Amino acid sequence: MENGLKNKMILLWNLFWVFFKIGPSTFGGGYAMMAVIEREVVEKRRWMDEHEVSDLLSISGSAPGGVGVNASAFIGYRLGKIPGAIIAVLGITLPTFLLLFGLSLAYTHLQSEPKIQAALKGIHGAVIGLIAVAAYKMGKSALFDRSTVAVAVGSLAVLLLTGWNPIFLILIGLVLGIIIVRVKKWLGLKIVTEKEQPADNSNAGIIEYYI
Repeated sequence: MENGLKNKMILLWNLFWVFFKIGPSTFGGGYAMMAVIEREVVEKRRWMDEHEVSDLLSISGSAPGGVGVNASAFIGYRLGKIPGAIIAVLGITLPTFLLLFGLSLAYTHLQSEPKIQAALKGIHGAVIGLIAVAAYKMGKSALFDRSTVAVAVGSLAVLLLTGWNPIFLILIGLVLGIIIVRVKKWLGLKIVTEKEQPADNSNAGIIEYYI
């Protein structure tokens, strides 16, 4: 009993510390956090595999609210239920709130300084890189056949060419996914739903089954 409680407290502390580090160290927030969260949870801590984290990050991006906070809540709940979700959200928001409060005070007095403006331009470029890495890693597990590639390309085109709200594209993607599976089932085709990441990280296989 004592060992179980001790292990749970250690897990909660580790959750808090991981997200405490992620919050203030990731400029740009939101999607810029995706790559950092995946590295900490999958590569360093090995709490979850890449495919599961990719699914949770996709859900986090489609749910209302900040994607970084959503991701911390989902991962915290997955690992430590309700206490884990609370601790993870607290870890990712507390240091950021304190840091931004201080930066807000400083920015009002220093925003016209050339060096500050130059630094912000550099941060903008770094944020674009972080978002690109997150998109690439999510794409490796999410895009695995013609259907998923077509949906992704179509969504990108609509976002670039129209002023549609992204929530509509998420709902359309959900409906298209169901329709594609049903049509493939009706035609007797193999239904590919996910890409498997083998233990030796060699050539990834494909899980195929009928729904």
